[in-house]
Amino acid sequence: MAGIYIHIPFCKQACFYCDFHFSTSIKKKDDMLKALRLELELRKVEFENTIVETIYFGGGTPSVLTVNELESLIKCVYQYYSVTAHPEITLEANPDDLTEGNTDELFKGYKSIGINRLSIGVQSFYEEDLKLMNRAHNANQAEACISKAVAYFDNITIDLIYGIPGMSEERWRSNIQKALNFNIPHISSYALTVEPRTALAKMVSEGKLTVTEDLAQQHFFTLVAMLEENGFDHYELSNFGKSEFYSKNNTAYWLGKKYIGIGPSAHSFNGVERGWNVANNTKYIKALQQYELPVETEELTMADRYNERIMTGLRTMWGVSVSGIKEDFGEQYVEYLMKSVRKHLEIGVLTLNAVDGEQILKTTPKGKFLADGIASDLFMLHLE
Repeated sequence: MAGIYIHIPFCKQACFYCDFHFSTSIKKKDDMLKALRLELELRKVEFENTIVETIYFGGGTPSVLTVNELESLIKCVYQYYSVTAHPEITLEANPDDLTEGNTDELFKGYKSIGINRLSIGVQSFYEEDLKLMNRAHNANQAEACISKAVAYFDNITIDLIYGIPGMSEERWRSNIQKALNFNIPHISSYALTVEPRTALAKMVSEGKLTVTEDLAQQHFFTLVAMLEENGFDHYELSNFGKSEFYSKNNTAYWLGKKYIGIGPSAHSFNGVERGWNVANNTKYIKALQQYELPVETEELTMADRYNERIMTGLRTMWGVSVSGIKEDFGEQYVEYLMKSVRKHLEIGVLTLNAVDGEQILKTTPKGKFLADGIASDLFMLHLE
């Protein structure tokens, strides 16, 4: 499986917590679309013998584009790449974009150009949370867009944020229940994180808001319990899906498959090398106008690839295969891993059990919230 990610670097307004690359000005939208199409053409050689199974529009806010603009990018993928018969094509969308104008025509338009999965950035169904985060939509739009979307799409996921200052346990439970009431098959949920150089970071530094890990952890355990009780598989740290509705795009990332990232700030991976595009709209457009790829690359060391295997594996329900580590990295890495995991097994945040004849390392329910920190403890910092 291989995928193409297309970054649309435009938003109507800046959410206080966001550190993704975007611009609130769409003056350069036409030039950006030309540059995106040209990058798709120039990078086709990277997937010459590869079948594309997922196309993902992320951002930014891809739903600021019209149906025709999105179609022009999808057509480019089909023109320059070999695409499977039934690819997963995901569009990230904000509720305000899905509730303005003739929404029936909008959803029909999305389906007509091949989009078959919607990722809706709800974040919260409550006005006070949305205002605190400076979201562009309101609570009514959050519910209205899903009510409309389910009439056209079976494969829908929504984003919810937990650990928001002032969010009580009751309100968090109500947020989850509102999502469940729509019978959508997938939910992605993330802790509110204070990223450097964001408006949220400034408010926290000035003492206007307090973001605590304790609140986030409490909300996380509530989330896991409620969704698992309602038939969702907790297949990745931040992702919950019904059977047959896991994100194929994101699952490919976690399993180490190839992907090409198109657009400013987009990342790519080919198995041994990682690349990233310049995170500047003007520089990105200018480079493509000169038929240059604005990308930097680095070849991953054996230790880098091992560390990524540990990080992604511990975030998923599939865990880390010890025999896979031996096969891909050698006995020395297995010995290092076994030595590193001892204390985590003893305190009950990891388990090491036989599954279908092979030893699998996984986080326990107690360790799930701590998965990233545990993984960093297991990283190979140098060869011994």
